[in-house]
Amino acid sequence: MTAQIDGWLREILRCPVCHGALIDGESPSGSIELQCAADCEEPGQRRGYRVDDGIPVMLADEARVFTV
Repeated sequence: MTAQIDGWLREILRCPVCHGALIDGESPSGSIELQCAADCEEPGQRRGYRVDDGIPVMLADEARVFTV
């Protein structure tokens, strides 16, 4: 899904809030995003970071917060 992100960059990216690993995901609108692999700040809460033209937008203020 996020194959458009360079491999070396994909390996080092971490959530700027919880510093956890990120996994490939999809937003409710169907666009690709990187999502926290584990809870982020609160139990059951995670963040999704959009990818614009192959560039992940790793700004906490612009992340989509969702529950699992």
